[in-house]
Amino acid sequence: MLERIHHMMIKEFIQVLRDPRMKQMVLVMPVIQLILFGYAVNTDVKNAALAVYDRDNTPESRTLIARFVESGYFTLAEKPSSPAEVQDLMDHSRVQAVVEIPSDFSKKLAAGRTAVVQLVVDGTDSNTARILFDYGSRIVSQYSEELITDRFLKQTGTKIEPQRVTAETRAWFNENLESRNFFIPGVIAILLTLITLMLTSMAIVREKEVGTIEQIMVTPISPFEFILGKTAPFALIALFDAVVVTVVGVTWFAVPIRGSLLLLFFSALLFLMTALGIGLFISTVSNTQQQAMMSTFFFYFPAMLLSGFMFPIANMPKPIQILTIADPLRYFLVILRGIFLKGVGVEILWRELLALAILGVITLTLAVRRFHKTLA
Repeated sequence: MLERIHHMMIKEFIQVLRDPRMKQMVLVMPVIQLILFGYAVNTDVKNAALAVYDRDNTPESRTLIARFVESGYFTLAEKPSSPAEVQDLMDHSRVQAVVEIPSDFSKKLAAGRTAVVQLVVDGTDSNTARILFDYGSRIVSQYSEELITDRFLKQTGTKIEPQRVTAETRAWFNENLESRNFFIPGVIAILLTLITLMLTSMAIVREKEVGTIEQIMVTPISPFEFILGKTAPFALIALFDAVVVTVVGVTWFAVPIRGSLLLLFFSALLFLMTALGIGLFISTVSNTQQQAMMSTFFFYFPAMLLSGFMFPIANMPKPIQILTIADPLRYFLVILRGIFLKGVGVEILWRELLALAILGVITLTLAVRRFHKTLA
């Protein structure tokens, strides 16, 4: 049995690595994709393009504008002189936010009345819009407090500190709230899923297309041995890719890894067992490589969207949340972020590990049962 599996593994390694393009896809592309995604997948908002429509043009209004620019969150890009120019800038997405200061801004301040400043934000990206609204509100609020303090000092000759309640905030794990630290572990899982599914989904159907399945049929190899001989090389290749992209994520992007490397390796094995089982099942039900490729992407994109990588599962409708229970990527993402950012162990992640083990056994069992040593 071991000898038959050994020869099967050698055959698969030769078949995968003899093609230069396949070697590049397996060994080089994961690193390139991680670097590209690591820079592209970033929700931090800095240096947002700002337009200022200053109808007052006084020292007070210019001071407020300077507060926006000096904050580091906004960059002064345009100074429109009419509402039509403001609309044109927003329509063409040349700026992400517009501050409009009315013509009576300084007069109202001098009279001790409330002066209103309008902040208009491009809402096509709701996440960025909410962040910019928060930044702008804090800048204006701080400026308002300084005006109140200065006015009281001029009137009484004494300085006061405005009475207020402040919250001292602290991020427990991702201290600087860098979105890259949150997304890169997810990108690692996404890349492993894609590579594993693409390799394994072609495994059996390729044998059918080139005609070598008939030669395998006349050998004494069993379905279990055949599946094991097919999956073991892909598992080793995927584990190698996992090590490479993890090293790149930690060294290149400085993503912290606070948990156990042994647990990370074990959880990757459980996840790969599930991904390999799904890929092989797709290969057994497909008749051509084109069908296998289409079926792979039919599974891959919903799995990615339902995993919590881009959208929180808690915000999804209840029926969709129930559907995510069958998504192995969901559990692997929790494990990766727990190990990388939180440094937690099995005592916290045992539910996700158990879910991956169950899904792995189910998918591999289905793949073995689906495979028959027949031409059908």
